[in-house]
Amino acid sequence: MDRPLRVAIDATPLFGIRSGIGRFTEELFAGVSANPAIDSIGYAVTWRGAERLEDLLPPGARPARRRRMAAMPLRWAWARADRPHVELWTGPVDVVHGTNFVVPPTRGAAVVTIHDLTYVRFPQMCTTDVLQYSSLVPRALQRGAVVHTVSDFVRGEVLEHYGLPEERVVTVPNGITAGLPGNPTRGGELVGGPRYLTAIGTVEPRKDLPGLVRAFDQLADEDPDVRLAIAGADGWGAEALSDAVAAARHRERIVRLGWIDETARADLLAGAIALVLPSHYEGFGLTAGEAMAAGVPVVATSVGAIPELVGDAAVLVPPADVDALAAALSGLLRDDDRRALLARLGRARSGTFTWARTVDALAALWRSVVRNAR
Repeated sequence: MDRPLRVAIDATPLFGIRSGIGRFTEELFAGVSANPAIDSIGYAVTWRGAERLEDLLPPGARPARRRRMAAMPLRWAWARADRPHVELWTGPVDVVHGTNFVVPPTRGAAVVTIHDLTYVRFPQMCTTDVLQYSSLVPRALQRGAVVHTVSDFVRGEVLEHYGLPEERVVTVPNGITAGLPGNPTRGGELVGGPRYLTAIGTVEPRKDLPGLVRAFDQLADEDPDVRLAIAGADGWGAEALSDAVAAARHRERIVRLGWIDETARADLLAGAIALVLPSHYEGFGLTAGEAMAAGVPVVATSVGAIPELVGDAAVLVPPADVDALAAALSGLLRDDDRRALLARLGRARSGTFTWARTVDALAALWRSVVRNAR
């Protein structure tokens, strides 16, 4: 192909507060927009935010036509039929990449990123919007979409659940962003004390933050100075966390910061004794990766892709085991040498996950699916 590869990419995750999927989409656009061999077109399945799309894309990426894309009717149509095609908004494309579980019909080739199978494994932890993936993903697979997964763990789950041939599911791991250099003093000021543990991420049932609060309550009995800082916007189910904090004996040492910007996030990580990720399920675990890149020890549950991500650079405990989590955190608080070792291992481990490698591998995948579609 003499001309640049024309790729339509779902930019919808760039709107609003950036979750892990938003970070993935941001880094993907940043990488491909600088590649002269790729003509990247961003489209957004949103009615109200359509006029903001151009401002959210980096130089070198161009927005789809200003014709609006209404999420609810389009999802309804795409789950039941093979139209309308994305080309109605993007013009002719070689391949379309759905960055967030949903890929529209296209006259070209299609790739869809499946970040996890929470909607299959834990439907009770999902919003109504997320549960729509149960119909949208199979329909896209029937149309021939190739699946990109962010970990081998998710790849195995997709192969098992959907019964696809192995060549139709390709793992390309996320990169890990080192983030801004943080100021530990300012981190302590955010929390109200210099010794603290932190959890960072959207508050939702899958993260099991109420379990973390109960584990903290146990270790706080023996450590009168340690605090717990929970940062992240409220998703659905945040009431369970509020109830757990209200019931905690040491609730005066639990600080909920809500959403924080990148500077405050860097400061919070810089001053933390450890980042805690007590999830029931993770398709990658980007927050743990960012903590490792910052040299912050990680204590996480041994679920999903977390062991694949952290290797030997974190302390792992069983999910939903409050006693085990409390014991692991208490032990780490008392062991300076272990924390220093985990910081070194984490930095080294995180350095093996680069966004440049992710973008290059996805570009190779796009070229492959285009060749195979001919």
